[in-house]
Amino acid sequence: MSKVSIIAAVDRRMAIGFENKLLFWLPNDLKRFKALTTGNTILMGRALPNRRNIVLSSNPDIVCPGAEVFPSLEAALKSCREDEHIYIIGGASIYQQAISFADELCLTEINSTAS
Repeated sequence: MSKVSIIAAVDRRMAIGFENKLLFWLPNDLKRFKALTTGNTILMGRALPNRRNIVLSSNPDIVCPGAEVFPSLEAALKSCREDEHIYIIGGASIYQQAISFADELCLTEINSTAS
């Protein structure tokens, strides 16, 4: 079975982002994210380079260059090989759907709060 990991960075209030943007720009955390996810599969709302990109969308007409689009998390996970490592990279609604499928949580805790 595929390994499913949820990856996120959270502040003291457990916030992960605001208006589709990261709350913090932390170069070392971004390097860690890239090191963990490059060469693996990521499941999220928009595509990133050098990874298999899976986007969840309820819009059947959505076009995401460089990504495979699925209508549900279950359909997306069924498309994955057993040896794939899948990183769920958000946003909040995708994290909520994925928590019951996750094998691990890769969490960066930021000892601050976004303004």
